[in-house]
Amino acid sequence: MDDETAEIELLEQNLNKTRQISQRMTSILTSFDNRLVKLEKSILPLYTSTQILTKRGNNIESALQKIDEVASNQEGIAAEEALILRGPQPDQLGAYTDALERLNANIAFGAADENQRDTARLVETGANKLAQLFTKIVASGSSGNPPAGSEFRFSPFPLDTLVTLSPLVKFLRSLPLPATHPSHPSATAILSALKEAQRGYAEMRGNWGRKCLEVYGRRLVDRAETTDGISAGRELGRWTSDLLDVIEEEYNLLTQLAPLPGQAHFLSTYIALLTPLTTLFNTALSSLSTLIKRSLPKYNFHALASYSALSACQDRWDELVIRRSERKENEFKEGLHAVRGVCVRSFPEFLADLKLAGLGRGGEIGTGCADFTISTTRYLEQLLEVRDAVGSILMLLGDGNWKMGDGVQVKPNQGKPAPGSESLLIDHYTYDVVTTLITSLTTLSRMQKRPAFGSVFLLNNTAYLCAKLLRPRAPVLEIISRPTKEAINSNFRTAKAGYFDSNFSPLVQALADDKDKPGGGGKAAAKEKFTRFFDLLEETKERHQLARVLEDDEEQRQMLEDEVVKLVVPSLQRFTQKMREKEFSKNPSKYIKMTPEEVEAQIRSFY
Repeated sequence: MDDETAEIELLEQNLNKTRQISQRMTSILTSFDNRLVKLEKSILPLYTSTQILTKRGNNIESALQKIDEVASNQEGIAAEEALILRGPQPDQLGAYTDALERLNANIAFGAADENQRDTARLVETGANKLAQLFTKIVASGSSGNPPAGSEFRFSPFPLDTLVTLSPLVKFLRSLPLPATHPSHPSATAILSALKEAQRGYAEMRGNWGRKCLEVYGRRLVDRAETTDGISAGRELGRWTSDLLDVIEEEYNLLTQLAPLPGQAHFLSTYIALLTPLTTLFNTALSSLSTLIKRSLPKYNFHALASYSALSACQDRWDELVIRRSERKENEFKEGLHAVRGVCVRSFPEFLADLKLAGLGRGGEIGTGCADFTISTTRYLEQLLEVRDAVGSILMLLGDGNWKMGDGVQVKPNQGKPAPGSESLLIDHYTYDVVTTLITSLTTLSRMQKRPAFGSVFLLNNTAYLCAKLLRPRAPVLEIISRPTKEAINSNFRTAKAGYFDSNFSPLVQALADDKDKPGGGGKAAAKEKFTRFFDLLEETKERHQLARVLEDDEEQRQMLEDEVVKLVVPSLQRFTQKMREKEFSKNPSKYIKMTPEEVEAQIRSFY
């Protein structure tokens, strides 16, 4: 008990000590706080004064920096003005465009004052000088002498020039325009400068393309009178294709180099570029059309080949020239229509000329191949070379309408050929050409004063048709129908029979028995027949010395020779043997001037 009391008293003593210590600490902290309050009140005026001084110092520093910046900008603008006025140098184009970009930035972010107007005028000057540089570079790549030679070669835009132009065009396209920068003071003036530069580009490139093509266009027209018609027409097609190649290349180049690539500006530029080239095409085609119309029979295949070649270029022309430029005028279509009209005329006119040849107005025709026979076979052979154009024109003309001189004409909207009938119409037309030719030849042969010569003429000409049109593997067989072949062969057989009748049938008839005459088989009659036979043989010999038969066809000539021998010699042999047996004369050699073998040799000598 006493121990617990002692511990309680000890705890109370410790508690009292702790309370005393706490009171002393509280007193010390209160005194420290009072001193801090006094210190703060003493320092506050000094802190306030220091803040004011710091703010003033910062303001002074900012003012000094602004003064330095304005002074620096003024020096920079002066330097850029000198650069802009001097003009762009090809090797310093980047520095020039950078200066213009900075000036444009000053306009975009600067205040509207007098300095901004001066900057805008400087930007306008720089844009004009860049546009002039663009024009100068394009001019250097579009001048000089075009490539020469027999084959056309277009002089492309120089690669180094294109490398120089590409960054320039890229910058020109970035310049402010009314559509993109309506508030820019120089936008309208810059647009005007770029329009002028782009218009100059179109004129220079269009005229350069024309200059490259023009010499070949003149050569095309100059050679048309002396060159084979089909070759001349195909040459026109190649030249037109070359012209379209130039147009396509220039279109692609324009899309790369146009400073104003927008649709509205681009179309007007492209049309201006096309004008010299389409004018050149019109001039060349007009000259050729005039030449063809002046003598259609001479230049009919020139017209057909031209129509064929131009038709192959029509889709490309429509794409490159009409659709891309959105033009309504189509010079190519008009020119092609004119050529087609000439081609349509050529078919009935050819048949009309062929009929006219049968009237014999050209004087003596001889016994050889007539000129119009040779020209007609050549005509048929050439038809095959322009078969596509022939089929197209005949479809347009209508089946049988080429026989207008006969009064045969299909009424409009009646008898229109079905699609795909081109081959059939060509067959019909060639049949009419061949039959008209044979009719004219037959008429001329009958107009000869001496029928024997007329028969030789008809035989030579029909044999020529067989040789040229019906020989095996002849290309022209593709357009010679079966009725046409039959007509040729039939008339050749008829001509051969006529030749026999007029030249050798009299020889056979001279030896025939005169059963209707009293004493026709007597000695006197035999003597007369031998005399008549050999007189006729002599006449035939003289005739064949003047008129060569199948001179250029050895195979047919050999066959004809054998047929004539088989016709004449056996009759002579039989008659001679018969008369010798009857001893018609004491001196037979006086009347039998040649043996059958000698007669055969003489007949073979005719050929």
